This record gives sequence, structure tokens and C-alpha cells, in this order.
Amino acid sequence: MEVTMTKGNPFPIILKFMIPLFIGNVFQQLYNMADTIIVGRYVSADALAAVGATGNIMFLVLGFSQGLCTGFTVLTSQAYGARNFKRVKRSVANGILLALIVIVIVTILSVSLMRPLLHLMNTPVNIFHDSLTYITIICLGTVASVYYNLFSAFIRSIGNSRVPLYFLLFSASLNVGLDLLFIIVGKMGVAGAAWATNLSQGISAILCLLYIHSKAKVLWPERSDWRINKTDTQHQMAVGIPMALQFGITASGTMVMQSAINLFGSTAVAAYTAANKLSSLMIQEMLAMGQAVATYCGQNYGGGDSDRINKGVHAAIVIEVTYAIIAALLCNALLQPVMSLFFAGSGSAEAAAGAVESLDTISLMMPWSSTYIHIVTMFYIPLSFIFIFRNAMQGCGHGFLPMMGGVVEFFARLIVALIAMYIMSFPLAVFCDPAAWIAAGVFTAVSYTFVIKRVRKELKQLH
Repeated sequence: MEVTMTKGNPFPIILKFMIPLFIGNVFQQLYNMADTIIVGRYVSADALAAVGATGNIMFLVLGFSQGLCTGFTVLTSQAYGARNFKRVKRSVANGILLALIVIVIVTILSVSLMRPLLHLMNTPVNIFHDSLTYITIICLGTVASVYYNLFSAFIRSIGNSRVPLYFLLFSASLNVGLDLLFIIVGKMGVAGAAWATNLSQGISAILCLLYIHSKAKVLWPERSDWRINKTDTQHQMAVGIPMALQFGITASGTMVMQSAINLFGSTAVAAYTAANKLSSLMIQEMLAMGQAVATYCGQNYGGGDSDRINKGVHAAIVIEVTYAIIAALLCNALLQPVMSLFFAGSGSAEAAAGAVESLDTISLMMPWSSTYIHIVTMFYIPLSFIFIFRNAMQGCGHGFLPMMGGVVEFFARLIVALIAMYIMSFPLAVFCDPAAWIAAGVFTAVSYTFVIKRVRKELKQLH
């Protein structure tokens, strides 16, 4: 079902559009957690640490690709808001062709550079092989991940957030089933978790494409559209490249943070991985709000209404401040049971060799994980602001300042991480995230005030 977001009260429109995205994001995190829970319970805590140690690299590789491709769909959203359906179709075809070029380049580079990158990140020796195996297979599946996210974003660009949710639920269920098959039955270890992810996303990408062809005709390109269009390419790259760089820069910062955490050993890495999965689950509403704001602002930019864009941003802020407080409380309350899900029945080679043999694995993990959760949840409000202001600017076709927000995040994480590594402080290492959120939250909020003024001038000229 297509939804035009250029009329009506912004608050319920954004909220209604966001809820399916939130549910979908939660399920996406749940099936990501399924990888790590099954690995942690049925392989080992060290295997879980191996998967966790590659999380930020995976964010770099797939985030860069998806950021670029998501930028391609901003043009589709704007064209739909302007009711220019010919350009909608053309932008879809152009985006698919550009994505193919991106996938080939990223896959070759990521697979080639993975081993030295893991060494650079201080990956513990006892988990290095499994880390390399897992992330290499994930990189080989870049094509599945990128096209799944691209097709879902195309569907969202016309105001339909429910259908991507249905495909995500299917993908999540399939991923869990394949995890159980490959890891428990097939005894494939971390490789089974990686192949389960690739296959579930690949099948979902095909289903999204079939839906576009049969049900979302406004998106399906004509035969004449299947060629690289110079004008659309310039527009899509102008938005996509800054978005990709913003993802890449942010991921580089999180990799620096991971390097600091890796110095504390595989037990700390495993505990951080589990706690980070819980935190990531809690902030999925913020990501969903960002996606909703991007679509809302894109359509209203196409419709030429800057005042309505501003009203939508204000409505999103009210929702996010409320949610950030609730999420912080829930995250702290759920930490202990979530840690039990990950580690009950598992063992760590590092823990077994240690002096405190009487303690079980969960007891060894809790000091590390609780430190992380207590620190980061205090700063969920500035994190939520980043998603609102960054996506609002990107939805209006302005990608440079959101990218610079990523630069601010990177340097905030880098400075704190270097100090943490120098003085060997785990609490300071986990403060890398809040430091980045505070710095980028302030930067993007100020940047938005400049961008909305520029948007008003642009729309006056266009309309």
C-alpha cells in the first residue's frame, strides 16, 4: 500500500509509518542475535567472541554499501512526492545498476583486505581463525545484503513500510531455521552462522523484487529505463556517496573502539558482544525513526513544503526523547536474563584457564557487560537526535553535513579509544560510544538548522 506523506498531521503519520519499521528492525536484530546466541550456546563463548570481534568490520563493509545504495533511493522518494512517476521508475533502474558496480568493488576489496584488518584490530589469537572465516563468508554475501536492503528501501520510498516488514519477518525466521540446521545439525560452527545470514537475505531480496514487479508497478522500470542515466547518476551519487562515507567513517570509529576492547581478552570481547546486542536491539526504534524521517522529508521536499518538513522533525524529537528514557530503563532491567540466553551451558577457554574456576561463565561476563550497559544507556537521548537530524538532512538531498557528523563521531571515538588503550581502562573504552553520540548529536542538531534554511530557499526557487 502506497502512502503519501505530504498531507495530514505529521505526528501520527510518522508514528504509524515508523512502527512497522521498528518491528522489522527488532526482528532483524533478533535474527542477528540468533546467530550469536546459537554460536555461544552450541559452539563456545570463544566462538561467540570471534563473531563479535567482526561486528564492526561487517558494519563497515555492509554499512558503506548499504549507505551508498540507500542514498540512491532518496531520488525515488523525492520523485514520488513530486508525482513524477516516470522518474520514479528510471531512478529504480539506475539504482539497481549502480548497486551492482558497488557490490563487485566492495566484495573484492573486503575479501582481499580482511586478514590484515583483523590483525590491525588486535583480534585475540585464540579467536582469529573463526573471526576470519565468519567475516569472509559475510563479505562474499554482500550482493544478497545490499539488494535486499535496496529493494526494501525502494518499497519504503513510496510510503509502504508494511511489506518490507513481512519480508523481514520471513527472513528472520528463515535465518534462525538455517542457523539451527547448519550449526547444530551440520556442525558448521561460525561458518554456518554466516551462510545462514547470506542465504536468508538473498531469498528475501528475490521476494522483494518479485513483489515490486507484481504489486508495486509504480516502481517497476520500463525496458527503456535499463541503462545508466547521467542526470540520475549524478543526483544519486551526490546523495549516496556522502551517506556511504558517513557509514564508513562511523564504522571506522567503532572499529577503533573494538580494537581497544580486544586488548582485554576474549572474555571481555564475548561479554561486550552480548551486551552490545541487547543495546542494539533497544535502539532499533531510533533507526526506524530515522528511516521514517528520511522518507517523510524526501516526499515533502518533492512536494515543496519546507514548513511541513520542520513540523515532522519536531514531532520525531518528542517521540524519541520519550522512547530513549524507556529504552534505557528496559536495557538495564533485561541485561541479566539476556546474558543467560547467550552463555548458559557454554564455556570459555580463557575462563577455564583462569584462577577463578569456581565461577560460571555468566558470572565472569557480568562485570564487563554491566559496565558497558550502565554507561551507554545514559546517553540514548543524544543518540536519538543523530538519527532524526541526519536522516532529515539526507531525505532533503543534503549529504555533506551528515557525513561530517560521521567525521565528528570518528574523532570522538578515536580520542577516547587511544586514551583507554594507553591507560588500559575498560570503562573508558566503552565510553567511546557515548562520546561519539554527544559530539555528533550536537553537530547534527546545529547542522540541521542551517540545512532547513537552505532547503527553504531551494524550494522557493523550484516552486
